Amino acid sequence: MPLIPVRLTRNQQAVLDVLNQQAHPISAQELYSLLRERQGIGLATVYRALEILRLRGLAQSRVGASGESLYSPVDHDQHYLTCLHCGQSFPLDHCPIQELAAQLQSSMPFKIYYHTLEFFGLCEPCNQLIE
Repeated sequence: MPLIPVRLTRNQQAVLDVLNQQAHPISAQELYSLLRERQGIGLATVYRALEILRLRGLAQSRVGASGESLYSPVDHDQHYLTCLHCGQSFPLDHCPIQELAAQLQSSMPFKIYYHTLEFFGLCEPCNQLIE
């Protein structure tokens, strides 16, 4: 998280609030659909807000198997196994590199906001289809 309090615009705060309510990472399009129901907000505004939140260390993004960026708050430390055939992502039950991130944070002059870890391959059903 940021070292100093961050002032957010109304739209940035709205985007962050919706991100915090999601159980899984969400695309900008999905986020836009949810926000549009609550308040008048444009898709370009959602993308700008997401980028600012990312740069301030409040949101993170990962690229799904379809190539679409998926966003979540940085405190959702979730990592995945992603099937290259069907695109389904399977969350890992723990972060295997959390200790490395903490070690790097304490030994380097660099503020780490978040990290990503994703493995790509074939899930069991897709593996059976291809064999």
